[in-house]
Amino acid sequence: MTSPFAAMTKKRLLELAKLAAIRGRHRMTKAELVAALEEAAAAPPTPPTDEEIAGARREALAQRLAAFVDPRRSCDWRSVEGHPCGLPAIVDAPRCALHGGVDISDLAVPATGRLGVDTWPRLLRHLWLASYDIDPIGLDPVIAEMFWHLANYLYFDYFRVEVEGIEHLPERGPALLAANHGGAALPYDGVMLGLAVLNEMRVPRRARIMGTEIFNLVPTLSHLYRKIGGVYAARADAAHLLARGHVVGVFPEGDRGFQKSFSQAYQVQRFGRGGFIAIAERHGVPLIPVAIIGSDEVHPAVFVSKTLARLVRFIWPEQRVEEMAVYLNLLPLPIRWRIRFLPPIPPSHAGTDPDPLEMLERTETVRRLIQENLDEMLRTRGSSI
Repeated sequence: MTSPFAAMTKKRLLELAKLAAIRGRHRMTKAELVAALEEAAAAPPTPPTDEEIAGARREALAQRLAAFVDPRRSCDWRSVEGHPCGLPAIVDAPRCALHGGVDISDLAVPATGRLGVDTWPRLLRHLWLASYDIDPIGLDPVIAEMFWHLANYLYFDYFRVEVEGIEHLPERGPALLAANHGGAALPYDGVMLGLAVLNEMRVPRRARIMGTEIFNLVPTLSHLYRKIGGVYAARADAAHLLARGHVVGVFPEGDRGFQKSFSQAYQVQRFGRGGFIAIAERHGVPLIPVAIIGSDEVHPAVFVSKTLARLVRFIWPEQRVEEMAVYLNLLPLPIRWRIRFLPPIPPSHAGTDPDPLEMLERTETVRRLIQENLDEMLRTRGSSI
């Protein structure tokens, strides 16, 4: 059978050879170019690199986000001085994401329709003008959007997070996410859980992640934590959000999961007294268990120290931590992450406080379900780096 390359001119063959990254093509004769191109065409396709996969995922995210904004129309908001907003309006709404086009407490639509450092001057203008409102718990959509863009480097490029079961999250209405907590110097699992909901859902919802006292006591950190969407680990905050139809994320292990040695990696600790079950039942919301692989390996803990914990409690008396981990490395290791959202568990007696014994049984059922999925994910994972 005659090769399709044989009838082509040498100039065209050189163009194809360039696309195929054939080295030494300019020194080849026409017959050698034909042979090289035939060999390249017969070779099995090269699997995409991590960089190519990350780029494709970013492009898919950009297309989803752009669909929420109409660049042909401008927001009709004006300042008291009469200055126009200058941002594009949300589809089927007269205003942009900052001025009432969406519910900023629940939906995360970029104000310009896309993420990027080049959009920051327009965002900073509104931040300096204080032209928009923040939500009652402190979420600032501009600060949250900037953090989202920066943190996506960790999500797509550094940790290369893979997500399963995102279809189990509702596109509207409340839900409570309950995940295993990884031992790490910083709460990377809370950030990656929130980014998974933002980046993978068809409708980019905010998962309002609940944090312990230390994230609400340290100056600057506490303000930033609130501004990017974090909430205090208190039933009042959870009740406020769930009653308004938002998604809330909790780590029932608490400090026991966060401050543990590497020898206990992916061993789900006790889930306390089941307060998250009571919250889900009282508000009649589905409970979605989440299994996370990766967080226990980014900062391997050499040992845990009660003395260090006493020092922390001396500085912040409200902090309840009993042990503090001492980590092997300062910078996080580039571990591949996997996040699996499990099917939702509907409330059994919505609107009521569950029986204490039943609450403990359901708590253990959820803990065991997450542990079983972690074990299965660890058995089937490929390389961790």
